[in-house]
Amino acid sequence: MNSNQFGKQGWTPNRIENLNGKTYLVTGTTSGTGFEAAKILLSKGAKVVMLNRNQKKSADTISTLKQTLGNNIDVSAIQMDLAEQASVKRAADEILKTVTQIDALILNAAIAQVPKQTLTVDGFESQLGVNHYGNFLLQGLLYPRIEESNGRIVTVGSMGYNLGIKSIQFDDMNWDKNYSPNSVYSQSKLAQIMCLYELQNRLKEAGKTHVKVYACHPGASRTSLIRTSGSLMTRFVWQLIKLSPMVQSAEKGAYPELMCALEPDLDQSGFYGPTGRNYWTGPVGECKLEPHAKDKPVMERLWKVSEEATGFKWNF
Repeated sequence: MNSNQFGKQGWTPNRIENLNGKTYLVTGTTSGTGFEAAKILLSKGAKVVMLNRNQKKSADTISTLKQTLGNNIDVSAIQMDLAEQASVKRAADEILKTVTQIDALILNAAIAQVPKQTLTVDGFESQLGVNHYGNFLLQGLLYPRIEESNGRIVTVGSMGYNLGIKSIQFDDMNWDKNYSPNSVYSQSKLAQIMCLYELQNRLKEAGKTHVKVYACHPGASRTSLIRTSGSLMTRFVWQLIKLSPMVQSAEKGAYPELMCALEPDLDQSGFYGPTGRNYWTGPVGECKLEPHAKDKPVMERLWKVSEEATGFKWNF
């Protein structure tokens, strides 16, 4: 993809118009790309509901945003831990009671490179449990409100989808036999985007073309993702890489998810992010998606497995 549909500079927030009257839900906003996305949305007049695990950090984030943007911004927080299906259900209940419109649900939160196999309270391997099953359930529960709002779902994937085994390890979803932090992270991000593209297929079949769903990746951004969950060595190496020109700011890392939430007439079949070398940095636009990410039989099987694991059946 040599030519960027948004010109040489790629997509930037300069393209965002006034967002008064629009409501966006963003997960994982206490730092990194989620914080930057929320800040830009609020600066353009949108209402933002933040979904975070840590209530104290949410409160601190709201204070920081108000100090930066003024006290009139419309920002609130709902506690939600993607690692607990019960917490996702509680948060979704609260959202459906209190948020009348969802113009976009931005699934930004993730965990990465967990050093040793760890299981969630629901018995899922933690990276798959948070990055995939938690998000799968949240989207499903909020879908009716998103549909009523002619809204969007934006999945923040990762170029990690293209590492690891390039398929889903259905015979051992918890990686009891061959756990490795990187392979399992890749698996969780592949599962996340595969189900997003399968959701596109199902919406099309159901004639629900007014709901748009997109997949993107932030490139290599200076965030706390690996600092908070990676092993000591991974963290050390990443701290060195973060100082190099190969890595961009967290603000730039937020551009792809904002573009997918806001840009009119964006092709849903694309995968969006920085388009420079290795897709780490560079102008934001459409990136090449490897064919295994849209392997139809695997996508369909994964959807079924995900409905069974979460006990939630999507209703279109």
